[in-house]
Amino acid sequence: MNTCRILGVHFCVTTLEEASDWIIMHRREAAGEYISLCNVHTTVMAMEDPDYLEAENRAVLTLPDGKPIVTEERKRGFPDAERTGGPDLMDAVFRKTSKGQKGEGLRHYFYGSSPEVLQALQEKLPGKYPGIIIAGALSPPFRALSAKEEEEIREKISAAAPDIIWVGLGAPKQEQWMLRHRGIFNGIMIGVGAGFDFHAGTKKRAPVWMQRASLEWLYRLMQEPRRLFGRYFHSNTSFLLKVGKDRRKERTK
Repeated sequence: MNTCRILGVHFCVTTLEEASDWIIMHRREAAGEYISLCNVHTTVMAMEDPDYLEAENRAVLTLPDGKPIVTEERKRGFPDAERTGGPDLMDAVFRKTSKGQKGEGLRHYFYGSSPEVLQALQEKLPGKYPGIIIAGALSPPFRALSAKEEEEIREKISAAAPDIIWVGLGAPKQEQWMLRHRGIFNGIMIGVGAGFDFHAGTKKRAPVWMQRASLEWLYRLMQEPRRLFGRYFHSNTSFLLKVGKDRRKERTK
């Protein structure tokens, strides 16, 4: 896949179908690696934090999870670039690993979120994706873990022998966790943030028209204004102020 560097992050230029096919086709050689889905907020975080930038760029694939990122890719000479959102990628991979599909038999593991969300997820997915194999799920404590706890978690995940490990810890925690566990598991890790909640039905996703109009962030802001207002104001403003200058700089290289 081609890559497009935006504010220091090396984004893959791809489509949802290509990315989901890549995961299934390359799961063996990519075992132990991880995939990051990066949006405007996490791009700005990476720009401001060298350690987090390393976590984004060490991923085997860093996918554009946001229309502004894809728009910027297109402005930089990649007209066919498409957004790869977490819930959409999960849906595509779930479909392709259900009964009768090319990825049938692949085992899924879910790490992160709350016990209630994981329970709902495990109840709903088999009905929507017949034949999907859920190897296990684990909700870690919402605090720093001891070395012993980390080791026990690694042992539980490894014992389940998953092909795909979905990680829903939120940014930057999930990317840092995946980087620390790079090369440990025999499955490929994929960080999908709130994707667990949307597939479990515990959170509603923005209507399709808002997604297409790059307004999914506004829908989420209306749902959680107190938590997200400061984040979105800073991230969106910083991205808009810096991305044009960054584009010109990349063109001169």
